[in-house]
Amino acid sequence: MLAVGIVTEVFGPHGQGLPGFDFALCADRPGPVPTDLGVPLTVSHGLDRLAAADLVIALPGADFRTPPGPGVRDALSAAHGRGALVAAHCVGTFALAAAGLLDGLRATTHWRFAALLAERHPEVSVEPDALYVDEGRIVTGAGAAAGFDLCLHLLRREHGAATANAVARDMVLPSHRDGGQAQYLAAPAPQDCQDERLAEVLTWARENLHEPLPVAELARRAMMSKRSFARRFTAATGTTPHAWLRSLRLSGAEELLETTDLPVEEIARRVGYGSAAVLREQFVRRRGVPPRSYRRSFSRTP
Repeated sequence: MLAVGIVTEVFGPHGQGLPGFDFALCADRPGPVPTDLGVPLTVSHGLDRLAAADLVIALPGADFRTPPGPGVRDALSAAHGRGALVAAHCVGTFALAAAGLLDGLRATTHWRFAALLAERHPEVSVEPDALYVDEGRIVTGAGAAAGFDLCLHLLRREHGAATANAVARDMVLPSHRDGGQAQYLAAPAPQDCQDERLAEVLTWARENLHEPLPVAELARRAMMSKRSFARRFTAATGTTPHAWLRSLRLSGAEELLETTDLPVEEIARRVGYGSAAVLREQFVRRRGVPPRSYRRSFSRTP
């Protein structure tokens, strides 16, 4: 039911100015479907509904260890074959693997079942630490609440960062999480003052993105040595300070490219890059297109 709630919330109505989606739940046998909450869910549509879908998401289920029937496998393969975007998160990834859609590709699933996926489907390159893996027309995500990461990534990819950010704000969620699943494995909960100072520094960095923000300055504000700061930062976020800042700067640049007509040089300054050339280099490397091409695709200004 968590997975159903996630996709329903992300692709449900979010008010004016945001795209609407023709959303439907489908099953191989329409009717009441048992759920992990003990409350049956009535599904009105059969697999024939997938024939017109632009996006098909395979949701996790308790019986994932049993391969889906031929009808489900054929429907997933047919959707992919005609050009639909096919995705799955958590143990829903097992359905895509059973349909042969992940052969030769990278994929992820809930970290607890990554080894099982790799054992059953050795032709799949399993990445147990990733929150999601994008292989073009096949996208897989990690477990539980990482379904939000997968769905917001799909929104960002197809409709731009401003749309994904607006939907995330509506759900009171971060639009993008850095790091991977490793940060969510069993570990002591941080409870000391150093972590409070770290949180304050991260907030300050977000509000001062136009500044250079060297790690030494962040560590000084956190009242830590550079080495201690880097260690605490990675433990708290699952990524390095440099990678976190780079992601923050690029996300900020995306939103400004979509929602303003500011020159690229001014956008580069506002997100902390020394020049438009540096922003372009990072944008092409991390997003695959130059900033001006991104703006032509996703601009929301008149």
